[in-house]
Amino acid sequence: MNKMRKMLKSKIHRATVTGADLHYEGSITIDPLLMKEADILDNEFVDIWNVNFGTRFATYAIAGQPGSGTICINGAAARLVAKGDLVIIASWKEMNDAEARAHKPKLVFVDEKNRRIDHDRDQECPGQGELQVAI
Repeated sequence: MNKMRKMLKSKIHRATVTGADLHYEGSITIDPLLMKEADILDNEFVDIWNVNFGTRFATYAIAGQPGSGTICINGAAARLVAKGDLVIIASWKEMNDAEARAHKPKLVFVDEKNRRIDHDRDQECPGQGELQVAI
């Protein structure tokens, strides 16, 4: 029997929340240029991880205005973020064991205006020095 594994397909790393709309029906509005880079489709399931507060939630993606840098949390989840928070947006894919072992997820790094940037893994992530964690 070939076991299926749920693997990280892609993520938009440390995007800045540009808005939160409590009264919208739900979802996360994402600049479609970022959606394309991360291979996220309209209405695709995504997980959102708030770097500032540690909250995590699931929703679906919808496209905003191209080139706008929009990252807007809609509906009830708007209570879990504030404008300016950093979030990680993750998408998933199921694959068999052989595919999973060879799989490399797409990692999309962005600047403070949610524009894609190149990132050297040996360097600090954008915005990394700005947050403090109490232990």
